[in-house]
Amino acid sequence: MKKFIPAIFLFFALFTSCKKSGKSSNNLPATVKDTVLVQGLNFPWEVLWGPDDFIWMTQRGGIITRIDPSSGNIIPLLTVSEVNSQNEGGMLGMVLHPDFNSNPFVFVAYDYMQSGSYKGKVVRYEYNNGTLINPITIISNINAATIHNGCRLVITPDMKLFISTGDASNTNDPQNTSVLNGKILRVNLDGTIPSDNPLPGNPVWSFGHRNPQGLVFANNILYSSEHGPDTDDEINIIEKGRNYGWPNVKGFCDPGPEKDFCTANNVREPLKIWTPTIAPSGLDYYNNDAIPQWKNSLLLCTLKDSRLIQLPLNDAHDAIIGANEFYANTYGRLRDLCISPQGNIYFCTSNGGNNDKLVKIFASGNN
Repeated sequence: MKKFIPAIFLFFALFTSCKKSGKSSNNLPATVKDTVLVQGLNFPWEVLWGPDDFIWMTQRGGIITRIDPSSGNIIPLLTVSEVNSQNEGGMLGMVLHPDFNSNPFVFVAYDYMQSGSYKGKVVRYEYNNGTLINPITIISNINAATIHNGCRLVITPDMKLFISTGDASNTNDPQNTSVLNGKILRVNLDGTIPSDNPLPGNPVWSFGHRNPQGLVFANNILYSSEHGPDTDDEINIIEKGRNYGWPNVKGFCDPGPEKDFCTANNVREPLKIWTPTIAPSGLDYYNNDAIPQWKNSLLLCTLKDSRLIQLPLNDAHDAIIGANEFYANTYGRLRDLCISPQGNIYFCTSNGGNNDKLVKIFASGNN
């Protein structure tokens, strides 16, 4: 005969067991919800969480704005008339000075016409009284094209600016360290070349890249997401002076000519590849208690099949140990994301036609 146990005793036993095992409700998976915060955007490219607790955004046509994460209210900052938007080209990456209150500098990357040639550059603005003033060019003469322009910006704690550039549809450039394309560049915040760069007087930090559109510094590691051609989209750890293979190597160093090239040229293999391709774009690192099941993970926006991918890392942060997909074909193409101190996630779509959105992801009870 089975003995009936009142529910209250079952609850007490479960509570006691969790307490003894050291677990708490904070360790349990959170229920994740999503809501549209802003509509009517047109090709947003960068979203980042500012020190003013606003979301800062670029749109490919040249618009820079701040967005109130509570109301979704859009506050215009500047429309850069020099920006020339051609297909994938236009206003791209942005980053704020880490000590923004003392140094209110905003770095933006964009494409423009120079004497009949399509070029890219990074410009530093000063934020003053609700607008951006005093533009100063940090680096220029980056070749641009209608495809494969990169371009993300990251400032590391040692105050170095990293810039990802695409091959601008020229496969001769990534292996040529005298050209700025197909590279991760590293400069001082005034545009000068750090004395400890791999090549004296050269901004190139790593080379052999095709089209890196995601860049994040976390765990003292610089991670990048990169578009492959018909195969082998990649997540990479970016290391000083390393060759990443393109166009001679796609993805891992496969036996044969690729393996020979890798051995001869100190090629750094990716952490992860995707075939079929997923068109990876914005990349960030999540380590917040709000969504505990996503802690210690890279979060990746993709354009193909329109999904957000969670990539858990190992304890050393140097290997990807899984992949979980969310929002497939829900919002359209996903371009970039940022994370608030409260652990909320905001991603922007890239569908065009003034139909783009900024979407908020949050744990139930944390909105």
